[in-house]
Amino acid sequence: MMIPMSKFAAVILAASLLCSAAELSTKKALNLATVKAMVAAAEAEEKKREVQVSICVVDESGNLLFFEKADGAGLNTIVYAQRKARHSAFFRSPSKASADSLKGGNMAQLAAPESFPMQGGLPIKVDGQTLGAIGVSGAASEVDEAIGQAAIDAVLGK
Repeated sequence: MMIPMSKFAAVILAASLLCSAAELSTKKALNLATVKAMVAAAEAEEKKREVQVSICVVDESGNLLFFEKADGAGLNTIVYAQRKARHSAFFRSPSKASADSLKGGNMAQLAAPESFPMQGGLPIKVDGQTLGAIGVSGAASEVDEAIGQAAIDAVLGK
């Protein structure tokens, strides 16, 4: 009787491993074509608003996928755009949420690893899954965020 139970357990284990492997193949990710489309939309919004910004796109772990600094953008925007994007990827929320929390007195925002409480970073979400984030820096914070939102809207059809 023990041998048939062992076989049954082995079949169940094999089936669960196959199901797990199937889940891995359905994970969505940002690809180069999508990133390029986002950047083109961000550049168009940047031009429309007559500002010069740095644009950064990262994956869900905060790893750099794309970076661009406009000729007239300040050198500080290089770091700011990257930090805004990484913040949004790590916390899976707009960097403005942390900025608002800090304005409300939550000083812990300053100590959280990878936190950058400045508006201009947005997560890129599809079906509730964060695929990455975009960070923009160089204009007023609300304009930075609007440029990032235009990029996301261009690829998600909003």
